[in-house]
Amino acid sequence: MATNDQEAEEDSLLATPSPLIPAEGKGFESDDAEKAYDSHEQILVSIWTDDSCDGSDSSSIPPFSWKKLWLFTGPGFLMSIAFLDPGNLEGDLQSGAIAGYSLLWLLMWATIMGLLIQLLSARLGVATGRHLAELCREEYPPWASYTLWVMAEVALIGADIQEVIGSAIAIQILSHGVLPLWAGVVITALDCFIFLFLENYGVRKLEAVFVVLIATMALSFAWMFGETKPSGKELLIGVLVPKLSSRTIRQAVGVVGCVIMPHNVFLHSALVQSRKIDTNKKGRIQEALNYYSIESTVALLISFMINLFVTTVFAKGFYGTKKADCIGLANAGQYLQQKYGGGIFPILYIWGVGLLAAGQSSTITGTYAGQFIMGGFLNLRLKKWLRALITRSFAIVPTIIVALVFDTSEAMLDVLNEWLNVLQSVQIPFALIPLLFLVSKEQVMGSFKIGSILKTVAWVIAALVIVINGYLLTDFISSEISGPWFGSVICVATAAYVAFIVYLVFRDGDLSAWLGRAFLKRFTNTGN
Repeated sequence: MATNDQEAEEDSLLATPSPLIPAEGKGFESDDAEKAYDSHEQILVSIWTDDSCDGSDSSSIPPFSWKKLWLFTGPGFLMSIAFLDPGNLEGDLQSGAIAGYSLLWLLMWATIMGLLIQLLSARLGVATGRHLAELCREEYPPWASYTLWVMAEVALIGADIQEVIGSAIAIQILSHGVLPLWAGVVITALDCFIFLFLENYGVRKLEAVFVVLIATMALSFAWMFGETKPSGKELLIGVLVPKLSSRTIRQAVGVVGCVIMPHNVFLHSALVQSRKIDTNKKGRIQEALNYYSIESTVALLISFMINLFVTTVFAKGFYGTKKADCIGLANAGQYLQQKYGGGIFPILYIWGVGLLAAGQSSTITGTYAGQFIMGGFLNLRLKKWLRALITRSFAIVPTIIVALVFDTSEAMLDVLNEWLNVLQSVQIPFALIPLLFLVSKEQVMGSFKIGSILKTVAWVIAALVIVINGYLLTDFISSEISGPWFGSVICVATAAYVAFIVYLVFRDGDLSAWLGRAFLKRFTNTGN
């Protein structure tokens, strides 16, 4: 047990600003600045738990401790919810129904790409003590910062509508159709107050609730997997052998596009600050990054298994059937019931329970992300209940309108979902590019900036995701929208969109120089 002197020294060390954060000038963080977590809300990871570390070497990393891993476990599981929201589940079931087992390998690699992006987000939050929205406000001029905020809010609203509608569909299923879609939306809106109630009991209690919801999803979809008995051989081949055909290209794009969510990139950089560590010691920062890497990997491994369960269940039941092309989130439960019937627990209600857990957990994390995004970009020091209410209202009002308009048409709900996927996909560059810009910048990250190899891999992944989502956007617009007047509007919007992306990429002089050196090296080698 630490002595009083040790505790006093610990408080003093943890209260000292990190050397990675500038003491004055740009980047100065005053006591009035918005913070992800106040000091009393953070979980203390004691610097004296390792008796072998006397604190003399600031770069030494203490040996692995299961107790510390447990203390750091939580943020990664909240982050993983975005990989399991109703939009992802709809992508899974459509991938399975239309492409069978053939896109499981892509699901695996998309999850790995998502893991890398989320680890960079966590790295940014731990090394700087600030989250992505705060740093964007400080590093970009006001016009660019406000534009990024609007884009983040639009992406969040789109994701939240999908999540709330998913919860409402689940409530409709579990109430046997008694409650209409709009009533489910209203019920789901009340989770904002549940979230605020749980926050009052501390971060660990909130994280425990999310673990229970993830476990509920895992149990529900694993039960469905056991009931339908998908082919183990085809599953293994689907994971290990890459296959892609012209018929499944749209589903492939959807698999990748659903994995990286703009608001989740902002969220993870804030969640990791729920742990209070000694940021004056590089060894302690690296230790935190190591533990966060482990728990995030475990969390996304579990999310991959849940997505795999959903994909294979619908691959077994509907691949090659006439229903494959018309199955969506709204009618998936009825199709499962028609195909597999009852049992001890009817599969319709098992699906409903899993979908409800996915919807409820993702709407709460969406509220959480909205607080950080609004507070970080605008530097608002509002009461948490007020920020949560504002954030929730942004999504609930349009969602109720959507529910009233589309309540009687499953086909229209599917079209709406496609529009929302496109809406979120076009926002991805405005989260990814600032993240990669910041984690590569020594003035922001200090010695924890990413190296050239990781930087190259990260930019390649970002470019791949942006190109894939660009394809989704182009394909969707060409198939759904026509008219000469609209073509002019699209051209103007596309030009502005591309111009802003180019600005974000090339405003970083270091990146421009790095790209120039890479091109020169390639050109020189080719000449030789």
